[in-house]
Amino acid sequence: MKSITATLFAVSALASAAEPLPIIPKPVEIKTLDGHFPLSANTAIRHDRRLANEAGLLSADLAKITGSPAKTYAEELRIHLPSQIQIDLDETKSIPPSGYRLEVTPQGIRILATDPAGAFHGTRTLIQLLPPTKPANGNANVPALQISDHPRFQWRGMMLDVGRHFYPVEDIKKFIDALAFHKLNSFHWHLTEDQGWRIEIKKYPKLTEVGAWRESTPPYGNRDSDDGKRYGGFYTQEQIRDIVAYATARHINVVPEIDMPGHMAAAIAAYPQLGNSDIPGYAPKVMTRWGVHPYTLAPTEEVFQFVDDVFTEVCQLFPSTYIHMGGDEAPKDQWENSPRVRELMKKENLKDGHEVQSYFVKRVEKILEAKGRKLIGWDEIREGGLSPKATVMSWRGEAGGIASAKEGHDVVMAPNSHTYFDHYQAPAATELAKGLQYEAITGFLPIDKVYSYNPTPAALTPEQQKHILGVQAQLWSEYFKDYKKVEYHAFPRIAALAEVAWTPAELKNYDDFRTRLETILKHYDAAGINRAQPFDPPTRKTRDGSTVETSIGIYQNHWPELAFDGRPDTFFWADRELKQNDHLTLTLAKPLPAPTPVTITTGGPASKNGDKLENGKLQSSTDGSTWTDLATFNDGTATATAPAGTRKIRLLVTAPQTNWLIIHEITLASP
Repeated sequence: MKSITATLFAVSALASAAEPLPIIPKPVEIKTLDGHFPLSANTAIRHDRRLANEAGLLSADLAKITGSPAKTYAEELRIHLPSQIQIDLDETKSIPPSGYRLEVTPQGIRILATDPAGAFHGTRTLIQLLPPTKPANGNANVPALQISDHPRFQWRGMMLDVGRHFYPVEDIKKFIDALAFHKLNSFHWHLTEDQGWRIEIKKYPKLTEVGAWRESTPPYGNRDSDDGKRYGGFYTQEQIRDIVAYATARHINVVPEIDMPGHMAAAIAAYPQLGNSDIPGYAPKVMTRWGVHPYTLAPTEEVFQFVDDVFTEVCQLFPSTYIHMGGDEAPKDQWENSPRVRELMKKENLKDGHEVQSYFVKRVEKILEAKGRKLIGWDEIREGGLSPKATVMSWRGEAGGIASAKEGHDVVMAPNSHTYFDHYQAPAATELAKGLQYEAITGFLPIDKVYSYNPTPAALTPEQQKHILGVQAQLWSEYFKDYKKVEYHAFPRIAALAEVAWTPAELKNYDDFRTRLETILKHYDAAGINRAQPFDPPTRKTRDGSTVETSIGIYQNHWPELAFDGRPDTFFWADRELKQNDHLTLTLAKPLPAPTPVTITTGGPASKNGDKLENGKLQSSTDGSTWTDLATFNDGTATATAPAGTRKIRLLVTAPQTNWLIIHEITLASP
């Protein structure tokens, strides 16, 4: 067998040669070889007996290609297998934890790892090398290669909020499958909110009898209104055990979040004595609006006993070392207005509500420590002083994470600037033009910005950077009424996050990633995932080498070339009022070979005023000096047929205009 290269080389080198292999996240090292392995229904799996779980999962996945699960055999059964995939543990421990080696030759496939997690990750890479859909004959060719791979960070996570909207067990399992596909290993499950308590706690049945249900929900498109429909749901402890087992089999740690002391209105509605009941106007309820609400747990011994009881049951359900206590967005008003809390402040020498928050967090940390668990919380747990052993999840930018790492605390980076997947993937106006059901909370986070993130800030020394456990993206569900909307916001940005979390920074390349993503999108489609189309950042060029010039100023990066780039989601946007004889002129790369219909549509939802052309003409020219009027703009649009030989097409302003101008696309119909 002849090797294309003599030594192992980084995948980034592949991009300059042939088409890169469709693997996300990008492996650390790849060596391509001649030939391929023919996978078929006769292919069986030979495995170390300690990897029976991983072999079984791979067997089920292969059935999607071959039509039937692959047979599995423990290695001690010395059975001849003419076509085999071998999964082994590396007894020398030379492969980093969670890493793997994948070798494909025409004779067989071998996955080697130090631990079962690494073996599972190797099987995920193999799955990505297979066709997204079942071939007609049930056979597939796997390219011959060698991969050596391991993760950059130990915490590679996604958070899903089920407090605002509730998703059935089968959808949670789909979410876990999606994480596993991209080698993410942490599922942060946000289980409680002001708008709903979603976990059964047997000692406190009213948490789900009362707290899991609200009387109404804002409809899409009107955040301050009601649909008048009772809404809710919760997971039984049996369902939670099932989900945790499902995730554990796929080497995903489920981190439960019981958000406190704020975001507790649903719990306080169920048990009013848990709140600051000694303040004026005290009337807790399960909230029907999004946002931050004032109801916080009272820092009393009765409440801390409640917290202890709840976490006792939580720890029985979740084996995770980390338990998330939230700690974010806890208003201090009720505490500072409560005679009972003011007495506590005097007794404990607490200056203000921030120090009450710190007191609360430290009490919770002791409760979790007594159960052998570690506390993790949003960066607000720093307010008033951080608990000694707490881990910080930094969401309000990176400042809280940087400060915590400098102090010696472990950190998970989750900044809203790069990891909040509840933000729009494409410009808001483009999304909302599809319908109110595309509403998102706010913001614009395209996939290339997610991909650009580096979780180890330059402000930290190499030693301090060791406290960065990893990175996590968030799916807050105010505007996700069903799981299909969750998918629409998660995919394909989850692929970019996976590469941020796994791949060495020096190997990352967005263009290379974007090429590999095209095949991964087909895997999503084959799985029935309701993904968004990746929003590629506009480039200043036309679709075919034609040129565009204008006498009008350009607003931000809405270049004139975007009026002829073939993309309906980009547009030219003027930056001033229009003057008579202003123009935008398209010079075609080639003259029109025959009479051709031309349409110019102006205006768009990006502008409050619409920015349509009020008075203007559509013109054509064969020589650039003599112009022929083709049509007059009516309601912002002009359509006409340009004659054969046309080299230039022009929008000419015929009267001054106060509003600016948007041109989405100049379209030429096929002659």
